[in-house]
Amino acid sequence: MARVSTNHQDLGSQQVGLQGLGVPKDLVYVDHGLTDRNREGPGLNQTLAACRAGDTVVDTKLDRLAGSLADARDIVEDLTKRKIKLSLG
Repeated sequence: MARVSTNHQDLGSQQVGLQGLGVPKDLVYVDHGLTDRNREGPGLNQTLAACRAGDTVVDTKLDRLAGSLADARDIVEDLTKRKIKLSLG
């Protein structure tokens, strides 16, 4: 999952980081131009919808996955209930 909050920011470093963590290009979901406070980004929704028990969500940093601690807690609780792991680079 890669996320930038403005259209002027570059996703390149996150995409390279994710590839370095073993994530294939076709499995990198992107939220572009959304503020960190917006948990309902299409990339995050696609990421969570694509996951099945036993999968691992990979992100370069926690702040790219969630814009707040409350959102991070909710996402981790959801992943845990669904038996999905989280790996932060």
